[in-house]
This record gives sequence, structure tokens and C-alpha cells, in this order.
Amino acid sequence: MTTDPSALPPAPGFIDLRSRLEAGETLYGSFATLGSPVATEILARVGFDWLMIDLEHGVTAESDLIAHLHAVGTTRTAALVRPQSAERLRIGRALDLGAHGLMIPRIDTPAQAREAISFMRYPPDGTRGLALSTRGAGLGERTHAEVRSINAHVLGIIQIESPSAVEHVAEIADIDGVDVLFVGPTDLSHSLGIPGQFDDPAYLSAIAHVATVAAAVGKAAGILLYDQAAVAPHRELGFRFIGLGADGGFLAGGARAMLRAVDPSR
Repeated sequence: MTTDPSALPPAPGFIDLRSRLEAGETLYGSFATLGSPVATEILARVGFDWLMIDLEHGVTAESDLIAHLHAVGTTRTAALVRPQSAERLRIGRALDLGAHGLMIPRIDTPAQAREAISFMRYPPDGTRGLALSTRGAGLGERTHAEVRSINAHVLGIIQIESPSAVEHVAEIADIDGVDVLFVGPTDLSHSLGIPGQFDDPAYLSAIAHVATVAAAVGKAAGILLYDQAAVAPHRELGFRFIGLGADGGFLAGGARAMLRAVDPSR
């Protein structure tokens, strides 16, 4: 009797966010950007559902990624990675090291999204390179017949950061393996010609469209927010994969608040 790979549970220690999103949950996370595994572990221990180790804009180098994945692995927070770009080897390397999901930046077309998702899945569902001994494959705990089961649990996040991505968002959302459509507010506002104007009607229309499309096909809309007052309005729009700031911002904000509390002139 052949076991259906999709029916197998994730490997021990793997945190499956896909099933939670499919159940309609709202998940909160944050971004690890400082390049410090200790800072990453501290942030993960706060209790976020997920933590994004940012290789695109953060200080962490690809060679240091394993230390951050181990740091998050001491907690119940899912370890996600944003690679520098959508090349096959960058995507495969992050997954082989044990990322629970990936956020792929700068995706403008359905073809680009489809290719990136294919790099995240083992054959026959995709074209991810296969080595049973990697951390992402369970360190040999999955057999050749079972390794395909990992495809069912890896979270696929596609960033929506350009007018082209917004225009094609329905086609992108329809791709199997795209679980989250994640708005990058800064990039999107700049590409729309309204840098940082997050109350501009064009920007608000774009993100509302992303949220509406995601909900229509049972996918999650995501966004990065730095102002806690902005969370409720975005949840009302339908966003339910929400990033709350980053470690660098928390460090600067906490230090600034302490200094100003003792010396308001600063």
C-alpha cells in the first residue's frame, strides 16, 4: 500500500503555518534584520507566530543563516526566510538549511511566481533539488518515497511590490503553492510614484485589491506594519498575515524611549 505523501505530518520540529492559514487564522510575525542570532532568538521568544530572517535587506549573510535558524528553532515560532532574490540555488539553499517557508521578493509576473514556487517543491510537484541528508529534508528521516510530503507544509509567500504584481495578482494567487500575497508597502508606494504616501488613494486601492483577491481564492494577504494603530484597519481590509516591525526598530525605539524618559530634551 502506497502512502499518500501529502498525508504525512511534517518532520519533527517543523512548524506548519499553511494549515493554520487554511483554517482562517490571523498570524503575526516580525523581521530579523540585525544579523545577530542572539537578537533573533530574543525576538522569536516573544511569541510571534513567525519570524522572517531577512537576507534581502537585513545584515545576515547567507553563510550565517543556519545560526539564525537554530536560534528560532529553540522556540515555538516558525522560521521563515526572505532570500536575496528568486534564483533556484538561493531558494533551495534556504530550504535545505531548514526554513519553514520563504518570502520571495520582487515578483512582477505570474511566470516569475510559478518558477519561484517550483524551486520550493520537490518533484513531481516542482524542481527543487533533492538531498535526503539536508536539515530541510529531515536529516535523513524521510525516505525517497516520503520526501515529497515536505511540499505540503512549506509556506510559499510572494511579495506584491509593483504595479505589475498588483495587475496580475489574481493570476499569481491562483498558483498552487502561493499561500500568502505579501504587500511590501515601501516598494509598492515608490513603484506607484507615491513614495511613503500610505494614505494615498492609489496605494489604498492597490492593497485593498490584493486583500480582496486573496480572500476570494482562499489565500492569505500579508503586509508589514510599523504602527500598531494601523493593524486594525488592515485586518478590516482582510489582511491576516501581518508583520509587526523589526528587531532594529524595536532596539532603537526602546533605547530612544528610555533616554527621553530620563532626559526629555534628547
